[in-house]
Amino acid sequence: MIKKLSHNANERNRRKKMNSLFSTLRSCLPASDQLNKLSIPQTVLRTVKYIPDLQEQVKKLTQKKEDLLVRALGQRDMESYVKQQPQAVASYVSTVFATKNGDNEVMVQISSSKIRKFSIYNVLSGLEEDGFVVVDVSSSSSRGERLFYTLHLQVGKTDSNKIICEELSQKILYLYEECGNSFR
Repeated sequence: MIKKLSHNANERNRRKKMNSLFSTLRSCLPASDQLNKLSIPQTVLRTVKYIPDLQEQVKKLTQKKEDLLVRALGQRDMESYVKQQPQAVASYVSTVFATKNGDNEVMVQISSSKIRKFSIYNVLSGLEEDGFVVVDVSSSSSRGERLFYTLHLQVGKTDSNKIICEELSQKILYLYEECGNSFR
């Protein structure tokens, strides 16, 4: 009897979680698909159709951005701009994106899962040890299961030429995930 009650409770929790996840997925669909509550198969079908549309929009917007940059900067300056594009560094649960803002400023964006608990304190401590000054930190969360941090950092003028955004992103990802797990 106890096994059956336990099994029923586990199954009820599993269904609640699945319904919550499908509700989150449904909320990512266009507003026209959110007017009526879609069934689970309809949600999956609409999502499968919507993702290629979004991918096509990204391609078009990327092309439009490049066209505008070519017109605004000219072809010569465009080549140096493309080389400076920052790269995002990602793991299974987190993404870190660092962008250089001027000679001695860096903006870092971190997106991570709420499911795994990581410590932003480890990141801030590690950055300060490396000579960065934390100017501002903000955080927010999505309706789903994502946390977002934005860090505004400054570095002394002597080290400003050494800022390589991809390496900084790698280090922050390490500090955020690996070091955060070692203190539990």
